[in-house]
Amino acid sequence: MTLPDTYSQDEKIELERQFNVLLTCWKSRKNEQDVALVTEAYLLAANAHKDARRRSGEPYMYHPLAVATIIAGEMGMGRTSIIAALLHDVVEDTDYSLDYIKEHFGDKAAQIVDGVTKLTNEDFTEGVNSLQAETFRKVIMSMSYDIRVILVKLADRLHNMRTLSSMPHHKQLKIASETTQIYAPIAYRLGLYKVKIELDDLCLKYINPQVFESVQKQLCDVRKKKLRELEDFLTPVKAELEQRGIKVRTMAIERNVSSVWERMVKFGMSLEEVYDAYVARIIIDCPNLDDEKVQCWETFAVFTKYYYPDNKKMRDWVSFPKTNGYSSIHAVFMSKDGNWVETQIRTERMDEIAENGFAAYWKYRAKNSNAESGLDLWMNVVRNLVQQADENHVSAIEFIDSFKLDLFNDEIFVFTPDGDKITLPKGSTVLDFAYNIHSDLGNHCVGANINKKLSPIHTELKMGDQVEVITSEYQEPQEKWFDYLATSSAKSRLKNGIKDFRKAFKDKGKTMLKEYFDHANIDFSKQNRNLLAAKFNLATRNDLYYYVAVNKIGRQDVETILKKSDFSWSNYLVKYLTLGFVKPSSQKKSDDKDGVDISGYTISTCCNPIPGDDVVAISLPGEPVQIHHPDCPEAMKLMSRHGESIVKARWQFGEDFAFLATLKILAVNKMGFGATLFDTITNQEKLDMQAMEMKNEGGMVVAIVSVYVNNLKTLENLIDKIKKIDLVKKVERVGKRL
Repeated sequence: MTLPDTYSQDEKIELERQFNVLLTCWKSRKNEQDVALVTEAYLLAANAHKDARRRSGEPYMYHPLAVATIIAGEMGMGRTSIIAALLHDVVEDTDYSLDYIKEHFGDKAAQIVDGVTKLTNEDFTEGVNSLQAETFRKVIMSMSYDIRVILVKLADRLHNMRTLSSMPHHKQLKIASETTQIYAPIAYRLGLYKVKIELDDLCLKYINPQVFESVQKQLCDVRKKKLRELEDFLTPVKAELEQRGIKVRTMAIERNVSSVWERMVKFGMSLEEVYDAYVARIIIDCPNLDDEKVQCWETFAVFTKYYYPDNKKMRDWVSFPKTNGYSSIHAVFMSKDGNWVETQIRTERMDEIAENGFAAYWKYRAKNSNAESGLDLWMNVVRNLVQQADENHVSAIEFIDSFKLDLFNDEIFVFTPDGDKITLPKGSTVLDFAYNIHSDLGNHCVGANINKKLSPIHTELKMGDQVEVITSEYQEPQEKWFDYLATSSAKSRLKNGIKDFRKAFKDKGKTMLKEYFDHANIDFSKQNRNLLAAKFNLATRNDLYYYVAVNKIGRQDVETILKKSDFSWSNYLVKYLTLGFVKPSSQKKSDDKDGVDISGYTISTCCNPIPGDDVVAISLPGEPVQIHHPDCPEAMKLMSRHGESIVKARWQFGEDFAFLATLKILAVNKMGFGATLFDTITNQEKLDMQAMEMKNEGGMVVAIVSVYVNNLKTLENLIDKIKKIDLVKKVERVGKRL
């Protein structure tokens, strides 16, 4: 098989060049047979995609070649993964079948290709709520038996993000929001840090380009100064370590744009105030793995000889490596210049795992039998989650929520009374811990001794806590416990516990309920029982029988609900089924090429966009079009699940419309400030104020002001005016982003 003539001569040359780059960066073990199979896959893909072009006009084949190169070069994977990357779109976009791939390239390659193939409406016997969610569930289920599925998917997504500029804006928002919600966190959990930060930056670039360019420029302006300060900070430590016979190399690291912006938003700081926008890293040459911890802590001790540490910001990932294999000591020291410096101490092995994640596990597997334990633990959680989803028949969107809840949060380590380490998502409670150990322990939990101190079941656990669960045979699982749980696995076990507990009341409750029906002369039909359950928001008839058995539903309830003279089952059913699915009459649509007219649509209160802000419009079936900032968390959540519902939008409001904006103002606490602020807003700028709240914090005052404005320009003018008040130190808009 050769390259077909649908490619120009220049394109054939470029394809061969890219294929040779792929072979060159393929560093894992390979022989002539491996190369021959990869070459066959390359030629098959080139012929299968011979007539396809990307939006940029380039041959589509450039894409699978780029994905395979990422798999080989940036992830360090081998033959099967490279073949799957080359063929990952063949089944989805051409006439070749999975059986053909299986016959020519083996079962594993075919399974990976199948795992990354998108689902369509034709794959379902009835409509689905979100094809995006269904496709993601398929990827995760495939990943649960072969990790290479998600690696190919991540490589595919990374190249798509790198070439996203040729896509229309609404497609950019769909792909970027899905990436930041799902794929970037997965890359992080697999330890693919380089992939994760590149995805994060590309997402910010397309979701909020103004912010991306602004932060990028600010970093550029201070880069030389900051890097020079870090070099001066590291010099004496490096010299002393070398005197002690410890070989090290040092690096001055600039954080990526998105992580700096995240810190700026989270703490309400300017870039100059973000102390860890630049990081000092020291990497120890320690060939003997048994000496790693000792040399890391010796290096830390040398730092303390020259600089004062901030013990509150200390993070020991050497003693407690993350489940993605990440190990390092994070410490913050006060430099001689009076600045706090984020410092990372690690060995060469730790650094390679931190940078390359999953691929580095294979290299160190033979040297360290525990090298894969973190990944194995994470994959076991994935498999359990998939199994629970199958058993409970959860929807794809519920599955995504569970996956994010359990596997995307940062983790903490806690200990059993015997000293065994348990890994849980950050935010987990005593009850999560109990259910993690055993369902019975959770079902009968009444509290716990945390570090020998008695604590209730809803207490949130912290890193390093030792937890002893206290149980009682009289305790039973309760519905209100769902509010105390942070993990989907614990919620699933609680759900099963409640179900099993209530089964014991079925016969008693059913007998009592029949007596109530007979007394009221009402037919004891399934229809009437279902109606009664629906009125009390109960999921099953067993729940209904339980409520009757424990006297939460009595004879009077039955008669009141089922004997109402104006009750009609058919009318109730119609109302029940159609509630919330009627389009509001105010919703307007336009075929205007510039987009949908926003007037008359719902302006989301979660981010409060105003005219002049970048916005995205999301049109879900049966609901008003929602207007959000593109970087609003709720908007990104919706776009990652309902990308096809994104519509173009433009502002079409006159001066008679007013929008609520909120400002946070930090000022010196001095008498008269409130009056000056009020005068500036209402008298000088002639704006209506909805609310103003002021709170003293030592010698400072924090004012939260909500004011009505017509557009972004009006708000910017107000901010500039407030900044000119002598006592004011900082003004920022809140409720807008992340």
